[in-house]
Amino acid sequence: MAEPQSGVLPEGSRHAIFLTLLLSDGEEAARVLRRAAAMLPALTEELAKVDPAAGLVSSIGFGAGVWNRLFEGNPPASLRPFRRLEDASRRAPATPTDVFLHLRADRFDFCFDLARRFRAKLGCSVSVVEEVHGFRYLDSRDLTGFVDGTENPQGDHRAEVALVGVEDADFAGGSYVAVQRYVHDLAAWERLSVPEQEQIIARTKEDDIEFETDAKPPTAHIKRVNIKEDGKSLEILRHSMPYGTADEHGLVFIAYGSSPDPFDKMLAQMIVADEEGHYDHLMNFSRAVTGASFFVPARDWLERQGY
Repeated sequence: MAEPQSGVLPEGSRHAIFLTLLLSDGEEAARVLRRAAAMLPALTEELAKVDPAAGLVSSIGFGAGVWNRLFEGNPPASLRPFRRLEDASRRAPATPTDVFLHLRADRFDFCFDLARRFRAKLGCSVSVVEEVHGFRYLDSRDLTGFVDGTENPQGDHRAEVALVGVEDADFAGGSYVAVQRYVHDLAAWERLSVPEQEQIIARTKEDDIEFETDAKPPTAHIKRVNIKEDGKSLEILRHSMPYGTADEHGLVFIAYGSSPDPFDKMLAQMIVADEEGHYDHLMNFSRAVTGASFFVPARDWLERQGY
């Protein structure tokens, strides 16, 4: 298996910077971005050596709309634009963006230095759509107070879930990634009692114990996103993190996968009501304000693009 970019597989970090970018017009802009992206793994390693314990890692991905401007040959087999969804008052918008930069470490200053140095290499070849700073909250909890990412794959299984394999050999070691930013209505959420919150999630809040199957409401978050096909659960590798200010805050949702299909199916289960009118009731307290999809190539493939 080709080596993935360093930010894909490692366990969660304390800090992250999420940058989405638009590529400027012209072949020169494409050339500058392509060369800078090819240098990102080496630049990350160079900075990481200053304090290896900080665990600085990075990944960069490219959207379907910009792929052919940047690279020769066919794109990854399942690369496609983010699929916008809407049902009643629930929306999953699609955001115009071309590039996703994901930097993370256990020291924010390392994320900052890498973002600043990489951004300097890009110059006016790109414009920033959004820059968001994520942070670990308490013992890896969402701002709702519930532990986040409990069902993430562990050990070697992380690579099985996140990385493309022989099914698309030219892009083996790469990963599809979906990115959304959610804004939480914590004032409304905190007016609920803890048992009411637990019914919406289907886990206990304090000790993070999942409800028994028969006790999960059909509108519970875990019930909606736990999808089985041919007796096997669909999985994603999450690197989601809380973000925000005192006025606006929520979750940056990040889902890596060997295919974009599991994420797409989970999101549809959350947003779109089924025949009985059931949808994910967590969406009554959290709304998506961005959405984009990218492909994060393997490291060696990326480095070869610096021509």
